[in-house]
Amino acid sequence: MPNIEQIIQDAIARGEFDNLRGAGKPIDLSAYFDTPEEVRVAYSVLKSADILPQEAELLKEITALKDEVDAEQNAVKKKRMLKTLDEKRLAFNLLMERQKSMKKAGL
Repeated sequence: MPNIEQIIQDAIARGEFDNLRGAGKPIDLSAYFDTPEEVRVAYSVLKSADILPQEAELLKEITALKDEVDAEQNAVKKKRMLKTLDEKRLAFNLLMERQKSMKKAGL
């Protein structure tokens, strides 16, 4: 029975690790350690599954919407998009306030 080291070496020889995401780049753990300790493992699991926490998803949507607003020439469409952007920002701020309140309450 081959040992784990031999299995890994055989996989390397077959090129099974050649196309991994981030291959050849240093590992950036700053986001991991910037995440509050009490949710770090959960966020890490979600990230590995390509599932974003609600606040991260909202930030992503806000950023994309800001770019769209900047590029929009039609004033009517731009006004509608700005309203949507304000709603997303409000949702994000409310979510963050709720998390702060829960943290203060020890939940």
